[in-house]
Amino acid sequence: MEKVTLSNSPDALISLNPNPLVRHLGKLPKDFTKEDLIKFVKDKEVKMINFCHVAEDGRLKTLNFAIGNKAHLSEILNQGERVDGSSLFSYIEQNKSDVYIKPQVNKAFLNPFNAVPTLNVMCGYFDEKGKPLEIAPQNILLKAQEKLQKDTGTTLRALCELEFYIIAKQETEALYPGMPQKNYQESSPFVKFEQVRNEILTTMAATGLPVKYGHTEVGTLQKDNRLMEQHEVELQLEQPEDMADHVSIAKWIIRNIGAKHGVEISFAPKLIYGHAGSGMHVHVLGTRNDESIMTASDGRLSDEAKAMIGGVLRFAPSLTAFGNTVPTSYLRLVPQQEAPTLVFWGYKNREALIRVPLGWQSEENGERKNLQTFELRLPDGSANAYLLLAGILMAVDYGLANKEKALQIADETLIDNAEFRKDSMKSVPASCYESAKLLEKHREYYEKGNVFPKRVINGVIQRLRQYNDQNLSEQLRKDSQKTEEITRKYLHCG
Repeated sequence: MEKVTLSNSPDALISLNPNPLVRHLGKLPKDFTKEDLIKFVKDKEVKMINFCHVAEDGRLKTLNFAIGNKAHLSEILNQGERVDGSSLFSYIEQNKSDVYIKPQVNKAFLNPFNAVPTLNVMCGYFDEKGKPLEIAPQNILLKAQEKLQKDTGTTLRALCELEFYIIAKQETEALYPGMPQKNYQESSPFVKFEQVRNEILTTMAATGLPVKYGHTEVGTLQKDNRLMEQHEVELQLEQPEDMADHVSIAKWIIRNIGAKHGVEISFAPKLIYGHAGSGMHVHVLGTRNDESIMTASDGRLSDEAKAMIGGVLRFAPSLTAFGNTVPTSYLRLVPQQEAPTLVFWGYKNREALIRVPLGWQSEENGERKNLQTFELRLPDGSANAYLLLAGILMAVDYGLANKEKALQIADETLIDNAEFRKDSMKSVPASCYESAKLLEKHREYYEKGNVFPKRVINGVIQRLRQYNDQNLSEQLRKDSQKTEEITRKYLHCG
């Protein structure tokens, strides 16, 4: 096993950091204190504090405070505030609705959109006794991490790819039109929203998000005087709870920049039949004692990595309950669209449910970096990132704790282009309704150690069943008007 290095030295990270808090305070966010935030507020004449939190729907929520004085600022940073839990979670009764949100001072960033200088702070949820709220997505994810560490001594790093469409009115035929299904990493003038994407990337970086890169994706089309152009932003590997925070913040940033430019931005899994859908692929890297467990000494994929893959494949059909949460999710999962339809894995294969991409190794300051990952290609932008990553952690835990079984699964589901045993492969669910049935089947494992509380699993199952979408795909193939209606309904999911 080789040591995995995920970042440069702290000094280099501070000097090159676009985050104004990091530069002003001279320290990384993990080292921020309450006093640091008070100092920044005073030095930069910040007028407002926003408490940001992510509830059941996976979307960033905001509670605003106008700062009265230092005592007021210190009080809210210490105590947090009450909020109506029944309006945030379907699992909370109205007669017991009060929950607390408390700021996590190491997760503060300067709001890039408010005209008045404003500091945003991510918050956690707590119950009336001051204990972490067990049904909160963040706390479910933390429990999953703790279980994996306790059971196997393993920690995960994860990164998400965010695919989305920029949708704008187009009254005249575009000059230099992009080619449908051929727009991957295209440049202007064949791309119309490259500058919007550039602003997205620089804004994300300035708020402390570990953005890796951005580019156009394959999708582009004109329909009903609308131009739809697909883009992707990829984040960098980090702890799962940080990745989940950053997915929610990234979506908030991307949508706000779209609104600023008068365009709609959609993370919906499918907009138009026959054209590329949008996924939220998740890359996973396992470590133990700060060393990667993904490759053996010969550089090939290790048995532990294969056991992790086997565990994720075992639970992949029910993971759709957290990662593919609206009816249009299942319009994306069709052949020849670089989206998985069968439960198998392969090297570099973009039709696979799990793809093992080219790894990369390099040396920096005498230290060798090994960042081999595997990529789960099933989820989409409707996912609640906290619950999805918690589910992946539980599946990895199964694989490493039941290594022999997981390796057998991995061996039976490895497919290359020369050996495609379609008849022997399991299919992914075809609807939310089917996904709910699979979650019911696997719920006992997700509920182990109360990682996923029973009422959360019950709530997810109930919500998925309510779509009653068993035969939706077949219906929509024959009804273009209904297709337009339903894709519009879920345009801004997630």
